[in-house]
Amino acid sequence: MKILLVKPHAELNVAKRLSEAFLHLEPLELEIVAGGIGPEHDVRILDLSIEKNPLKRFNDLIREYSPGMLALSGYSSTAHIVKELAERAKEISPDILIVVGGIHATIYPYDYNTGSIDLIVRGEGATAMSRILERIEKGKQISDSISVLEPLSDDFVAASKLPPPPYANIRDIPLPRRDLVQRDKYFCIWTHSDTGRLDTLFPRVASLRTSLGCPFSCSFCVIHFAMNGAYLQKSPEDVVEEIRNIKEEYIYFVDDEMFINTKRVSAIARLLKEENIRKKYISWARSDTIVSHPELFREWKEVGLDVVYVGLESMDEKRLSEYNKKTSMETNRKAVSILKEINITLHAAFIVNPDFSVDDFKALEKDMEFVSPAEITFTVLSPSPGTELFRQNSHRFICEPFRFYDCMHSLLPTRLPLQKFYQHFGRLYSLALRANPLRRNRIKVPLKDLFYSIYMGTRYIFSLYQIYKDYPEQLWKKSGDELLHESKKIDGAFRNGS
Repeated sequence: MKILLVKPHAELNVAKRLSEAFLHLEPLELEIVAGGIGPEHDVRILDLSIEKNPLKRFNDLIREYSPGMLALSGYSSTAHIVKELAERAKEISPDILIVVGGIHATIYPYDYNTGSIDLIVRGEGATAMSRILERIEKGKQISDSISVLEPLSDDFVAASKLPPPPYANIRDIPLPRRDLVQRDKYFCIWTHSDTGRLDTLFPRVASLRTSLGCPFSCSFCVIHFAMNGAYLQKSPEDVVEEIRNIKEEYIYFVDDEMFINTKRVSAIARLLKEENIRKKYISWARSDTIVSHPELFREWKEVGLDVVYVGLESMDEKRLSEYNKKTSMETNRKAVSILKEINITLHAAFIVNPDFSVDDFKALEKDMEFVSPAEITFTVLSPSPGTELFRQNSHRFICEPFRFYDCMHSLLPTRLPLQKFYQHFGRLYSLALRANPLRRNRIKVPLKDLFYSIYMGTRYIFSLYQIYKDYPEQLWKKSGDELLHESKKIDGAFRNGS
């Protein structure tokens, strides 16, 4: 069978600018699904996020390749695009079997209850795809009412209300088919240098997943719910073997939290050192892990860890408690100091709450000075679809909560008028560029990369200042109770931000 795996394109302008300027990772989830498809099938991956005219490219490939199966995966923010692509495919090829998976399908399968979608996969897509193909080959019923659902079927509604299914054994999840994508399209801006010089700011980067899930349950995060609380980890030997076979020198660990099991991660570092595997790495880590195990990060620095993303979220005790972060302001401050001492570049991630006042924005600007030099980014506190926080706030949404769930658009009423809120939000990013290690540490980079980063960074910041224009115009200058009152009148026709 010909099988086409598709990642939808971004629609909101700020998301497109981000992937152009700073970070564009490969569609690892589809590569893993492809890894579970046997050699008797002809499989392709179409990443619409790298296409200049994604809809035309999609239509053309459906006609030219004529797949028997189309598998789509997407986040909540692209759920409407997934449904549009399914309808387009059915119009072109009515007999095509359309399968939809991903985080949105896992959490809200009922949202895909349309006649253009044949099957909905909840949970791990690679193992489910293997079962689907086996059942098709044997002429058996494909859906199982647990992890593979059939829209419009008699038991679909009841099955879609069940919690996500138990996750697959991590040993049953196949290795990704990295050969099926254009690898030169994927990069991450790299600002760390031990020598004061970089050959490129935009190296080709491979994505690697060594674990799934997270044992913590932050109020704004859906991972704990989607994984049923599971935290699955690959063995150190399997991780190192996968690293060895990756061609790229730069690797981005996409684990939700990689360093939680310190013994496992230390074993990975020892194996990398013993086998003299020299690459450069970016990973996420919690501030309390850094503070409790500074020796672990020294060990990883020796084998190539350049940048650590830390969800500091806030330097305010009250807000950290509200987020159920299970850390403290003092822990955050210690973690920043430890990374500086080890010479690992900090990527500090902060949360901007919709209830921020001007004084709150000013306080965050001061916190930036403490953590710099560092890569500093900000997201707007947005209830993740599927969380209790999402359900508690469903009556307060000022925009379509799925389409605009990118952690940059506020789903909730802002204390400040939207236009003013995003003026301050954009200013945070402007200040963050000045706090960047490239500038503070005077790292020498190729002039063409420097000019490109300034140009693209400026475009990205401008898109942040303009986010308020993605909302209906009647909301731009309203705030607080006015926004909440006005949102009840809105019929759901929002701008797409393109």
